[in-house]
Amino acid sequence: MSLNRQEKSVVIEEVSAQVAKAQSIIVAEYRGLDVASVTVLRQKARESGVYLRVLKNSLVRRAVAGTPFEALSAQLTGPLIYGVAADPVSAAKLLSDFAKTNDKLVLKAGALPGGLLNVDGVKALASLPSREELLAKLLGTMQAPIATFARTLNEVPTKFVRGLAAVRDQKSEQAA
Repeated sequence: MSLNRQEKSVVIEEVSAQVAKAQSIIVAEYRGLDVASVTVLRQKARESGVYLRVLKNSLVRRAVAGTPFEALSAQLTGPLIYGVAADPVSAAKLLSDFAKTNDKLVLKAGALPGGLLNVDGVKALASLPSREELLAKLLGTMQAPIATFARTLNEVPTKFVRGLAAVRDQKSEQAA
C-alpha cells in the first residue's frame, strides 16, 4: 500500500522528531522474519524505550538529511527495520540480542551523532553497559569509601565494649 504525499510528510515528521531526540540509530535487515518474531521484537523495544519501525528507506533518507545521522543514508538499502533510541546502547543491545537468537534478523549498520558504525561497531556498542548500569556502578564506587569509613568508626566503640566485657568476665571468674 503506497502512501500519498500528505501521509508521507506525516511519517517524515514523526521520524524526524524521533531522530532529533536520538543518540543512536541501528538498522537491521528483517527479510524472512515471521509476524510472531516481529511482535516479540516490538514488545521488547517498547519495554526498553526504543522506537522500532519498518519504514521506506527514501522516507528515512529525507528524515535524517541535515542531522548528525546523515552518514547513515548510504547504508539504507533493502527491507530494513530501524531502531532509534535516546540511550546510545539500548537500540544496539536490543537488535543485537534478538539477532543472536533469530538468524533472519541481520544487523546492517548503525550511527551515532556524527559517526557511522559497521556491524562490528554495532556489536561492540551492544556489549557496553547501559546508562543505568553505569550509574549504578558509579554510585557503588562513590559509596564504598563512605561505607568503609562508617564501618571503621563503628569498630572503635565496638572494640571498647568487647574489651569492657572481657574485663568484666575476667573479674567475675576471679571473684568466683
